[in-house]
Order: sequence, then C-alpha cells, then structure tokens
Amino acid sequence: MDLGLKDKSAVIMAGSKGLGKGVALKLAEEGASVLIMSRNLDNLNRAKGEIESRTKREVAIFQGDVTKKEDVFRAVETAAKKFGTVHILFTNAGGPPPGGFFDVKPEDYLSAVKLNLMSTIYGIYAAVPYMKRNKWGRIIASVSVSVKQPLDNLILSNVSRAGVITLIKSVANAVAPFNITANAVLPGYTMTDRVKHLIESGANKKGTTFESEAEKIIKDIPMGRIGLVEEFSSVVAFLVSEEASYITGSAIPIDGGFIKCV
Repeated sequence: MDLGLKDKSAVIMAGSKGLGKGVALKLAEEGASVLIMSRNLDNLNRAKGEIESRTKREVAIFQGDVTKKEDVFRAVETAAKKFGTVHILFTNAGGPPPGGFFDVKPEDYLSAVKLNLMSTIYGIYAAVPYMKRNKWGRIIASVSVSVKQPLDNLILSNVSRAGVITLIKSVANAVAPFNITANAVLPGYTMTDRVKHLIESGANKKGTTFESEAEKIIKDIPMGRIGLVEEFSSVVAFLVSEEASYITGSAIPIDGGFIKCV
C-alpha cells in the first residue's frame, strides 16, 4: 500500500530512541523527510546514522528540550526551513519517574505536566501554522494506555498524560476545516529502553528477576507478549497517511488488548 508520504515532512519529538526513533525510521522508509529532536546529541547522531543507513534518506537533527517552548518552536522552524514546510508532527516525550501516590511529592506533578502535556501543546502550536498553509496536516500525540487504565506505579504519567487526550480532541475539532487531523496513540507495554528500565526497577525493588517481572506484565496482555516498536510505528504511519484522512479526534490503543475497558 502506498501511504502517500513521499514529499511529506515530519517533526518527531523525542525521536532519538525508543518509539520516537521507530516512527522516524518508518516514515523515512515510506519516503517522508524527517527531523528528529532530542536533548542528547550522541543519541541523535546515532539515530541519524542508523535511519540514513537503512533508508538512504537524509535525516535532520535538532538538539533541544521538549519541555522548553523556544526549543520546540525552533525545531519545527528548522524542519520548515530545510524541507520547505511541516506536514506531520509526532509529539512524544520520555515518561516521568515511576512511583505511586506515596512515593511522589505535589511539585513532582508540575514537572510531569511540563514534560508530557506542555511539550505536546508547544509542538502543536508551532506546527499548525505550516499545516494550515499546506491545507494538509497530521498531528499524532503519543501517550499511554494509562490514560484509560491507570498503572499503579506510574501515577505521574497517569495524571500528566490524561490531559493530552482532551487536548487532542479539542485540537481535532479546531483544525478539521483545514484538512488537518489530530489523533492520539496509546502504546501499551512495548519493548523499549524505558519499559526495560521499568521492569528492571520493579525487579530490583522486589528482589526478583527481570524475567519474572516481565511474566507478570505478559499475563495481563491477551496477545501473550510485549509489543514491538515496529508494530507501534506501523500504526502511526497509517494514521499520518492519505488512507487515514477521515480519522480524527481518536485515541487508539496499540496494546495487544491490555486495556480492559471499551
């Protein structure tokens, strides 16, 4: 299937590893021009080299912090100058530290909201003017299954990501007249470095093994396994494609059936 992404340009926030890098790779494979943003220059250069080697397409990089408005706006502006405009925005950020209600302080919520919600707001406000001029745009916000099914040891993530869902619904309604769609994707347990860290953290805290903690997660996933980054990025590629032009304002789980509610 031709997803119609040739000559489209994309900004991938937190795109140097994990789900962000997976999305950048997939979009580049489909012919899109991609800019990846991250704080870590070494990770950026490593991801750039890997994606370029596999796709034979040049990848732009921008070193910046997604929690800083000026960095996000400059990243989008850099992509627009290099590629001519911006068609696709994938908002993404690392998760806040793990912990339950009694493990965190009230001020920790402010940092989490800045990381997950405000970074998304910055990205959307920076990219939408270009999309309006194009009369075509795709916004995808990466959140988590925790917005529908809160996870016990991730209260900061549960709270800070929930606002992104209502933001996306509101944005989708506002930008629809300009042929712009806005959707959220809800990854479940996917084998990224962050998920590996969470499993290792749980094992260390409980004095168990990585394998035993992973099995506890898997027993709650009907598909019987942890997901792959490639499975996540393939859904995102479809949602930003011409084929998904009538899907907007949706929150789509990519979780192997983990979420129990409808």
